[in-house]
Amino acid sequence: METFLQQLINGLALGSIYALIALGYTMVYGVLRLINFAHGDVYMLGTFAGYYTALRLGFSEVNPSWLQAAVVLLVAMLLCAVVGLAIERLAYRPIRQASRLTALITAIGVSLFLENLGQIVFGANPKFFPQLLPPGQFPVYGAARITTPDLAILGASLLLTVGLHQLVHRTAFGRAMRAVAHDLDTAKLMGIDTNRIIALTFALGSALAAAAGILVALRYPKFDPLIGITTGLKAFIAAVLGGIGNVTGAVLGGVIIGLAETMATGYLPAALNPYKDAVAFAILVTVLLVRPTGLLGTTAPEKV
Repeated sequence: METFLQQLINGLALGSIYALIALGYTMVYGVLRLINFAHGDVYMLGTFAGYYTALRLGFSEVNPSWLQAAVVLLVAMLLCAVVGLAIERLAYRPIRQASRLTALITAIGVSLFLENLGQIVFGANPKFFPQLLPPGQFPVYGAARITTPDLAILGASLLLTVGLHQLVHRTAFGRAMRAVAHDLDTAKLMGIDTNRIIALTFALGSALAAAAGILVALRYPKFDPLIGITTGLKAFIAAVLGGIGNVTGAVLGGVIIGLAETMATGYLPAALNPYKDAVAFAILVTVLLVRPTGLLGTTAPEKV
């Protein structure tokens, strides 16, 4: 039971990270029917933004505090929101009327550009994120423990997810975003500034990815310019599993992928641990075969 509870805590923390990144994928797909493969690299930029913010403000491990972590988190989210706006304006808006293949190739190109730019600007060597949170371990049951970074991940993820849900379902911006996702052309006829809504959707998704980057760095401090590749792919799988375009589905898919990966690490033989990443891809293949629309996705008829 102790082992199970510990793996459950680890899985929920990891799944919360995947959920935050998957929300960006699913929101952009909802409004544009575009898979933004550069989203995982925005997550990477968020980690570096937080790292250099902490250095610039003089934050260190000598006097860790929740306030320091909160400031770094908010600054990184703001900077990556600006990056998201720039990506949408410079890369995706000019090809919005082009074919889906063109958009897909552009997304892959933006991803490769950010990865290589990151290695040029930040260097290819790994860096270590300062431990901004006060250390602490709290007993749950027996030897099972929940750490301060775990609490930060679970608490911040819950607040951001609930905040996003309220934004989408309780505000004028949320109604406009849902209208654009439902029918872009009709939304234009109704007087909605679709360019603004799409740009803000990119900014919002990028801010959530940055938050995930900071939260991961608080738990796993080692990072480099390529950390967004595997994590971004797993978050995309989470979005597909939950039903891409569905916000609740993205959260559900992220939690399932996180739990599955962690349980595989805890219970598979040690010789198979290096292959734990294959669990997410096995789930993707299974979902595509059994339920291509995802757990909460729906099939939309297309006009011929």
